[in-house]
Amino acid sequence: MTSGNSTSGSRMAVSEAKDAMKRFKEEVASELGVPLKDGYNGDLTSKQAGSIGGEMVKKMIMKQEEQMK
Repeated sequence: MTSGNSTSGSRMAVSEAKDAMKRFKEEVASELGVPLKDGYNGDLTSKQAGSIGGEMVKKMIMKQEEQMK
């Protein structure tokens, strides 16, 4: 598929992936006690925001390593 020629199937897959990542981010934020809310989160400290992203990457790496075994 070339860019500019999106099909409804590819748009749905992208939408589903975005939704899954959003749920994952909310789950991680909740586990870390970071008050993430829908919409604007510019009031979070860099440490809070970074901890969410860092933990997400850590969990994704762990999951991939498990699958490779």
